[in-house]
Amino acid sequence: MGVLIEGTWRDGELPEETGTGGDFRRADSRFRGRITADGSSGFKAEAGRYHLYVAHGCPWAHRTLIYRTIKNLKDAISVAYAIPGLRQQGWTFEDDPAFPDCTPDTVNGFRYLHQAYTASDPRYTGKITVPTLWDKKTGRIVNNESSEIIRMLNSEFAAVAGDGTDFYPQPLRAEIDRLNETIYANVNNGVYRCGFAKSQAAYEAAYDALFATLDELDARLSRRRYLLGATLTEADWRLFPTLVRFDVAYFSLFRCNKQRIADYANLANYMRELYQMPGIAQTVKARYYVINYWSIARINPSGVVPKGTPVDYTAPHDRARLAGE
Repeated sequence: MGVLIEGTWRDGELPEETGTGGDFRRADSRFRGRITADGSSGFKAEAGRYHLYVAHGCPWAHRTLIYRTIKNLKDAISVAYAIPGLRQQGWTFEDDPAFPDCTPDTVNGFRYLHQAYTASDPRYTGKITVPTLWDKKTGRIVNNESSEIIRMLNSEFAAVAGDGTDFYPQPLRAEIDRLNETIYANVNNGVYRCGFAKSQAAYEAAYDALFATLDELDARLSRRRYLLGATLTEADWRLFPTLVRFDVAYFSLFRCNKQRIADYANLANYMRELYQMPGIAQTVKARYYVINYWSIARINPSGVVPKGTPVDYTAPHDRARLAGE
């Protein structure tokens, strides 16, 4: 994918992302500014002030697109969508008629996302990741950690959007945090730990943890409509982007091939219910997932992209049977 070293683009990976046992270790995000409703952080929640750099293929970016939709912020926060596929200089923004859902960067005119990073820190060293949240007023990146961005969108923009829906309610926070921790380690990042493992032992450990957790989640959803019961929360929206990518990419390319999500009765129906909620289908681009993942040269060096997109999110679901749970 490539990285910046002292502000200069280099092909390659960060050495620290591979452990001594061949295990994949995701590097921490570097920009951790916070938007607040009152502006006490230096970044005030205001309509038209912020701009997201995303890619449809990325599950971490997908989280922010979901929150932009469910919190009624589509008119308040602009977006640039990278074209699918990992390019020579990383995430690339251009007007390509082959990808009409990918709009170029009309705010800064950046062709490559790494330009946003060097504009914020000319000597930046590290990965260039989506989502990246940009502040038009100060001309710099605020934050590039998806878990923190969705919390800001959830809590700080109520006055802007006129939407007080809370997907991280105080009484459920401890359980949401516990679920998030397990799901992140074993599922969200677990599929990457399978796909990017550089030893058999590291791969098998990640594989076993992934499917043990999917089994537990499927059992949990047999008696609860959502992960926390009758209440739809952040935990559900953090799991969903991995589920919709699983059968078209992770199952095959990332060697997560014990079962598809389609083979889990409860997870599959749950995934379809979330997909069919207002506005969510527009954030899901299954064909782009295929293109994006199969363009990763280190695990698909031939660059041949499968033609099929074997998933159906639109089939009826059965989750109403758990309406009171």
